[in-house]
Amino acid sequence: MKVRDVMNPDVVVCSPEDTIGDVARLLKQNNISGLPVVDDGKVVGIVSEGDLLRLLEVPEHGGLWLPSPFEVIEVPIRELINWEDTKRMLEDVGSQPVADIMKEKVYTVSPEDSIEKASESITRHKINRLPVVENKKLVGIVTRGDIIRGLGNL
Repeated sequence: MKVRDVMNPDVVVCSPEDTIGDVARLLKQNNISGLPVVDDGKVVGIVSEGDLLRLLEVPEHGGLWLPSPFEVIEVPIRELINWEDTKRMLEDVGSQPVADIMKEKVYTVSPEDSIEKASESITRHKINRLPVVENKKLVGIVTRGDIIRGLGNL
């Protein structure tokens, strides 16, 4: 069975200039977990939910903290201030171009490749989707689920 037999030719894409907020909305509206970043029909990157979630990671503060009686009163106020800072940071992040966070190393397959080759690439690179490229142009996308559904139809 070929990738052509299981791929989705209707690919949701974004451009490198699209904002991270726009991409988050595209993922939600289309109920997908990632999409290719395309410039002039060519895949130049890929972005996933994981890339967006990494923006929210907060460095851990090591060590044990035991509050004094004064800090017990101060902590709720400090947390409120931290939440306001976090909201401002998220608003700033949402306006950044997706080019800032996309992965530029993109693994692709051809429509004529076997689903075994696609499956092996997905597994080896620990990814969830592969853009399908023909003559350097995006023609589809194949996901883990597409391959499983294809196997179910054998």
